[in-house]
Parts: sequence; C-alpha cells; structure tokens
Amino acid sequence: MATKTQPDPHKDAYALILDAIDQGTYQPGDRLVESELAERFGVSRTPIREALQRLETQSLLTRDGRSLIVASLDHAQMAELYAVRQELEGLAAKLAAQHAAAEEVQVLREMVQADHDLLDDPQALARANRRFHHQIHLASHNRFLVQQLDLVYRSMALMARTSLAAQGRGEKALAEHAEIVEAIAAHDGDRAAKALKDHLSIAFVVRLKEEAQAPR
Repeated sequence: MATKTQPDPHKDAYALILDAIDQGTYQPGDRLVESELAERFGVSRTPIREALQRLETQSLLTRDGRSLIVASLDHAQMAELYAVRQELEGLAAKLAAQHAAAEEVQVLREMVQADHDLLDDPQALARANRRFHHQIHLASHNRFLVQQLDLVYRSMALMARTSLAAQGRGEKALAEHAEIVEAIAAHDGDRAAKALKDHLSIAFVVRLKEEAQAPR
C-alpha cells in the first residue's frame, strides 16, 4: 500500500506528481497507478487521471502496454537536453549579470556557502543545486526565459541519478557555483555565461562517464 502523504492545499495533482518524480519518489521505469496516487496524495482519481494524461503529453510518462511509467532519457536525449540547458542557462547568467539586484547576488552567495554543509548528502545537494540554478534564472529578470528553463528542468527529473554523487564532484561543483556568482556580481555577462556553460559541460562529462561504466 502506498504511503499517504499530507497533501499540500496549494498544489494540484499535476504539481504533486511532478514533485514526486523530481524528488526521486518515482524514478524512471516506475509504474504510476491512479488508485495508488490518489491514496498517496489524498485526492480523487479524476484530477490524478487528468494529471497523468498531461504528463504523458509532455513525454514525462510513457506507455508500457496499458500501464504508464516514468520515462527515461536515452543517450541522444540526454545530449540534446544538455545542449539546450547550456544555451538557455548561459543566457540566464548573462542577463543576471546585467539585471540582478545586490540582494539577489547576496542570496546566491549565501546559497553557495550553505550548500557546503550538504556535501555528504548528494540528494540534498542535488535539491539545493536546483534551487541555486533557479535563483539565477529568476535573477535574469526575463519571465519567458524562466518559463522555458522550467520546462527543461522538468525533463531533468527523468535522470535517475545526480552527477553530484560522483566522487569529489560536489565540492568542485560548489567552486564552479562560486565562480558563476562572482561573475554575476562583477556584472560581467560574458564571463558569467561562460562559467555556467563550463559548469554544465563538466556535469555532462560526469554523466557520460557514469553511463559508460553502468552495467549493461
């Protein structure tokens, strides 16, 4: 029987399921059943059914016979996703260097500092990493760019493991985060964009190595 969670009255069924995928409660290949989801989230089956249909339309779920399962990304899809991330997030960093308020830069610096306490917990660090990147998106002060990056990050949830779990990657990633923040603080858009793109390129290399070493 599925564990029932306390429903958030401010979130609909779609957001609840999406959060569960993003947090790893449901991982690529896991089967999603209407009745179990309804019980877990304390909502009726109708909004659950509608949410599942929406997630399938967005390719976050796929069919396995008559069942819906959480989709997974193949090698080509992962490469395509990182290519889009690099361009969009590089632009976000460049715009943040132009438009971020001093308070926004301060928040980014404090995030990097606080995240050092999470180095022994890759999953918590991964969640903090998403918050950090989202804060840069917001600092771009471009709502249309933020919307597109939100779509990209939904697909990122289909990666079962975080690259931050690789040996020594967490500490290096935080150093890269610090470099991005300092470029934004210096209002150097080109440097900020390059720092963020380089950061994602390194993360992609880590994922490729993990994929190559994974048992077949």
